[in-house]
Amino acid sequence: MSPAGIATSDRPVRWGLAAKLFATLILLGAVAVLITGVLGYVRAREALEQTIFNQLTAAREAKSHQVAIYFRSLRAELRLLAASKMVVDAMRGFRDAVDELDRTEVPPDVRQRVVDWYDSHYMPMARRLLGKDTPVDEFLPVGSAPYFLQDLYIVGNPHPEASRKLLDNAGDGSAYSKVHAIFHPLMRTAATTLSLYDFMLVDTRSGRVVYTVDKEPDFATSLRAGPYRDSNLAVGVARCAAAPDPSATCLEDFSAYMAANGAPTAFLSAPVIEHGHVIGVLVAELSIEEIDNILTGGRRWQHEGFGATGETYLVGPDFLMRSSSRMFFENRDQYYAELKASGASDKDVEAIRRYDTPVLHQHADTRATRAAIGGVEGTGEIVGYRGIPTLASWGPVRVSGVKWGLVSKVDASEAFAPVYRLERDLMIVGAVALLVVGVIGAWLAASLLGPLRELTAGVKRFATGDYDAKVTVRTRDEIGQLCLAFNGMVDELREKNTVIEGKNRENEELLLNVLPAPIANRLRGGEQRIADGFAEVTVAFADLVGFTALSSDMPPQEVVTLLNGLFTRFDVAAQELGIEKIKTVGDAYMAVCGLPVPVANHAERMVRMAIRMVHITREHALEHHVVMKLRVGINSGPVVAGVIGKSKYIYDLWGDTVNLASRMESGGVPDGIQVTRPVYEKLKDEFVFESRGTIEVKGKGSVEAWLLRL
Repeated sequence: MSPAGIATSDRPVRWGLAAKLFATLILLGAVAVLITGVLGYVRAREALEQTIFNQLTAAREAKSHQVAIYFRSLRAELRLLAASKMVVDAMRGFRDAVDELDRTEVPPDVRQRVVDWYDSHYMPMARRLLGKDTPVDEFLPVGSAPYFLQDLYIVGNPHPEASRKLLDNAGDGSAYSKVHAIFHPLMRTAATTLSLYDFMLVDTRSGRVVYTVDKEPDFATSLRAGPYRDSNLAVGVARCAAAPDPSATCLEDFSAYMAANGAPTAFLSAPVIEHGHVIGVLVAELSIEEIDNILTGGRRWQHEGFGATGETYLVGPDFLMRSSSRMFFENRDQYYAELKASGASDKDVEAIRRYDTPVLHQHADTRATRAAIGGVEGTGEIVGYRGIPTLASWGPVRVSGVKWGLVSKVDASEAFAPVYRLERDLMIVGAVALLVVGVIGAWLAASLLGPLRELTAGVKRFATGDYDAKVTVRTRDEIGQLCLAFNGMVDELREKNTVIEGKNRENEELLLNVLPAPIANRLRGGEQRIADGFAEVTVAFADLVGFTALSSDMPPQEVVTLLNGLFTRFDVAAQELGIEKIKTVGDAYMAVCGLPVPVANHAERMVRMAIRMVHITREHALEHHVVMKLRVGINSGPVVAGVIGKSKYIYDLWGDTVNLASRMESGGVPDGIQVTRPVYEKLKDEFVFESRGTIEVKGKGSVEAWLLRL
């Protein structure tokens, strides 16, 4: 027996108490440092990533707004000019003067001077871009007028090529020169004021470009039979000539335009109308420089918070760039090297070198650009068009007439540089912390802490109600067994407590999944029959078009996974917008806004929910590589709501409002949102609707319906 009266074991001691304590402290210290370091690293990375995504999204939205304002302003100015007396008179005067020249035979010397100019000035550029065997005949103008006018204002122009627009009167005494002397200074001032590359007037009868400010080779040519008959200029003019609407404008996307030395050029047109008839088209020629200046901030990326690698770029529906890459301006050698490394073809790289621009030649087919062009906004870490991991924010650009996507991005290496520094610092701090823990552990182990005192203290804590009280089991003797039994008792009691609390939480969550919170509270309060009437709510039905056919070829597990993923995202959107999901039946989804707690803007919320559902469905289908479209019907009006059932509760709605909302969905169109007159009347000033007239509704007869424009 020991002096304390406690029997000792004859088993040899493998680990002394001091050694066990030291080893335990070292282990605990290592785990604490590891958990703290990993948790700090993960949280810091997540916080930094979210901050960067927020910054990129803000920058993208700002740039998108600037682009939209640019085109909106141009449209307004162009419509105003096209409707002005100056442009109408100029159109009539230029047209008559060109018709007069077209009836005049071209002298041989005039024709020869124009042909010689094409050979010496125009064709070297054309052959550099199109091939050395390109014949000059393909670019010579058709008719008499272009030979006279190009000889006067291009070949014989006393000003340098870049300043041809300074010539107001060619001095030949022709009717055209007289009209030109009157209107050209005014049109030149308008083009300069609006920062346009060129202004043109096109005669809709002959398709002739009767006037331009800059006097490029397209001046006086025909868009029907001339060398530019297949250009986007000709397409835009033809579209606008068919619209005798003073508010109409026609925007043609950027395309290579040979008259502008093959540079990417877009055209914005407006009809010139006199007495209700289109007599011509006013065309603004837009160069890519203005778009580049907006998206690059005048090439001042760092001043706009994009760091060393960030940028915003524009992509068209063909996944070709509509703006220039930052690296193209800052480091051409690195830019071309990264293009080749990312898989760009030699043909594309050569085209960029030849045209001296990546616009319309550099491909940017990424997850971000596909989503943005598809009308979906988002953020994420992707592989960019240079083949480098980037953090990006993407979304569509709201410009009528074109389908563009906008992406703001920064290289992941730059974005996470602070995290990499933090990782290094955490490793240094962790090593120091482990050293400190080791020193302290050795000191505590040498002090021979008494396990009995720990056990006594633990029992006292437990007796006072501290059910987390535990003691360290340091030995295998009776004291260690007693400590182990004490710890087991504490764990068992705590686990039982945890199980009870967990069951309570599960029951609460199950009830809230079935019923809205206010209804669940009333049910828990003892109310037996719950039924309420609501004077004004908005009900929506959504159904997946063709889902039955789609699911018939899929395994059951994939069907459930696909539908559950989609409806879960619907549920998240509903929760964010304050909308109550009522039920799902198969691939149909029913929701209501305005109950059980009334809200004033229930119709607006439901329409925004429907828009998000359509976008979510498109994105979900894209992610799962399936064809899936959503059809939504919305109606506002009174309903009756209540809880039915005993063994399985359900909160449901009844009334004509519900039935008509269901008919709006079943009679709608795929990827469309169809609404009734009550919804249209509430929201016609906030959203754009398209009338469908009256449609036949079962049990209702003819009912007016509108489609929301997405």
